[in-house]
Amino acid sequence: MTETVSLSKAMWRGFTMKCPNCGRGHLFGRFLKVADHCEACGEDFTPQRADDFPAYLVIVVVGHVVVPALLWLEMNYAPPAWLQLAIWLPVTLFSALALLQPTKGAIVGLQWQLGMEGFAATRRAVAQARVGRTREA
Repeated sequence: MTETVSLSKAMWRGFTMKCPNCGRGHLFGRFLKVADHCEACGEDFTPQRADDFPAYLVIVVVGHVVVPALLWLEMNYAPPAWLQLAIWLPVTLFSALALLQPTKGAIVGLQWQLGMEGFAATRRAVAQARVGRTREA
C-alpha cells in the first residue's frame, strides 16, 4: 500500500520537477510540457490544468523582488537608464524563466494532492482498487 502524501510534500515534489506521488519520476517531458504519466509509478498526469496560474505567480514573485530592488538602486545611486535596463531586464528574464517550470510543477502537485480536475476520478479509482484488494485478502 502506498503512503499518503501531504500537500506540502506533493507541492515540494512538483517544485523539484518530480512526480508528486512517488517523488522519483520526472514530471516534465519538455520545458513546460507535463509528461503524460510518471515513468516510475505510472501516475497519470493528463488531467492537470495548470493553465496560466504558474505564470501569474511567477510575475507576482519576480515583480515583488525586482521592482523594490530597482527602486532602491535608483533612489540610492541614480544610475543612468541604460544601466538600469542592462541590469534589470536580464535579471527579470532569467528569474522568470528559472521559476516558471518549478512553479508549474508545484501547481500540478497541488492539483494532484487535492484531487482537482480529472485527478479526483483517478484517486477514486485507486481507492476503489485498494478497497477491492483488501476485501479479497
